[in-house]
Amino acid sequence: MLKAELLADDGILIVHPQAPLAAEDFRSVAAVVDPYIESHGKLHGILIQADKFPGWQDFASFVSHLQFIRDHHKVVAKVAAVSDSSFLSIAPSIASHFVRAEVKHFPASDYAAALNWLKTGVPT
Repeated sequence: MLKAELLADDGILIVHPQAPLAAEDFRSVAAVVDPYIESHGKLHGILIQADKFPGWQDFASFVSHLQFIRDHHKVVAKVAAVSDSSFLSIAPSIASHFVRAEVKHFPASDYAAALNWLKTGVPT
C-alpha cells in the first residue's frame, strides 16, 4: 500500500509506503500526478517517507514500479528519501544511475529539511 499526497502549490508529491507495493499503487499515484504534470510540465519533487522499504507484492508490482519510474523520471526535478532504513539510505546512489532527478537521502528526523530542500528553487 502506498499513500500519496500532492502538494499542488509546491509541485511536490509525498508518498508513504506502508506495505508491500502493488501494481495498483503506481496506477493510483499516476492518476494523482499525471494531470498535474500535464498542466505544469513537471513535478518539482517527490518525498518518500518510510520507516523501511516494504518491497513489492509480486513481480508484476516490481515491473509497474519500473514503468512508473520510466514514465516520470524526466519530469521530476528532485527526490528526497526520508528514512533511517539502510536500503533507502543507499537508494540515492543507485537511483542516480537511472533517473535525471537529483536524489538525496535524509534521516527520518529531518523530514522538514527534506521538504525544504525539495522546495528550493520552486517558483512562487
